[in-house]
Amino acid sequence: MASNLLKIICIFFLISMFSVQVLSVVEECGEEEDDSCIDKKKALPLKIIAIVSILVTSMIGVSLPLVTRSIPALSPEGNLFVIVKCFVGGIILGTGFMHVLPDSFDMLSSSCLKENPWHKFPFTGFVAMLSAIITLMVDSMATSIYTKKNRNGVLPESQGDQEMAVVNNGHSHGHHHGFKLDVDGSQLLRYRVIAMVLELGIIVHSVVIGLSLGASNNTCTIKGLVAALCFHQMFEGMGLGGCILQAEYKLMKKAIMAFFFSVTTPFGIALGLALSTTYKENSPRALITVGLLNASSAGLLVYMALVDLLASDFMGKKLQGSIKLQIKSYVAVLLGAGGMSLMAKWA
Repeated sequence: MASNLLKIICIFFLISMFSVQVLSVVEECGEEEDDSCIDKKKALPLKIIAIVSILVTSMIGVSLPLVTRSIPALSPEGNLFVIVKCFVGGIILGTGFMHVLPDSFDMLSSSCLKENPWHKFPFTGFVAMLSAIITLMVDSMATSIYTKKNRNGVLPESQGDQEMAVVNNGHSHGHHHGFKLDVDGSQLLRYRVIAMVLELGIIVHSVVIGLSLGASNNTCTIKGLVAALCFHQMFEGMGLGGCILQAEYKLMKKAIMAFFFSVTTPFGIALGLALSTTYKENSPRALITVGLLNASSAGLLVYMALVDLLASDFMGKKLQGSIKLQIKSYVAVLLGAGGMSLMAKWA
């Protein structure tokens, strides 16, 4: 499974590299930015600060659930873990609806693009819809494939460890190892598929976001964007880290997934920085490429937030058994989505 994950991640990096080649065009259209805010020399240190700060906050966010699992209040079985996960689900949902999707609409409806076909058909909604359907297909088929392998005798990682723990201990002792003992094989497979699909979706839109920031020399927008991205990466990382924790991967796979999440946005910023002399934000090809990538990312993120993160929890036994916990979780979702909506003012 590790090799499959690495292959898929490499494919997405190749796609991002291809998009960079498409973005490297010098054709311009209209006024690109306010000249009073354009300062390449002042923008450079801001971009370096952005790379370091986003890398650090991403590492903290994705690692936090993995290193605090031994704390009873933060264990996957605790109420606090569910509430935080719902808060992060709201953040990812807000990212899709309030940041990525509007950006795609703006780009694909730009006056820099030809009237036909870009102003004759809502490509953003169409691509986002297709992306959500394709994500559903991948989600469903991956679950079916891994379930079939499990039925044929291929045990998921650490399931054997769970069975040995049951034999040796006879029962759960109530501490953090209890999580392993309470998850059956089919649910564990489900957690792993969710973690993989969410990771891939985050990688795609993180590269695009980083590329846009790195290529921009507008100091007026970079400062606010850096703060918003640090907030976003911290809590999005916590959501991914929680999914990785529930998936019960071995240490190496946890480290690989955490590493790729942490470096994709800084990688995109560095790539945009290298292309800042040739990349023109308002060139037609750049608008089309980034607009379509944003639309596909939005569809994926909205699907993952609603279906795999929120619906699975709210329809699960834990939340269905407690109206009080449901209300707290709803408030957490609204706070997360509201926070990202507020951030849309600056980013």
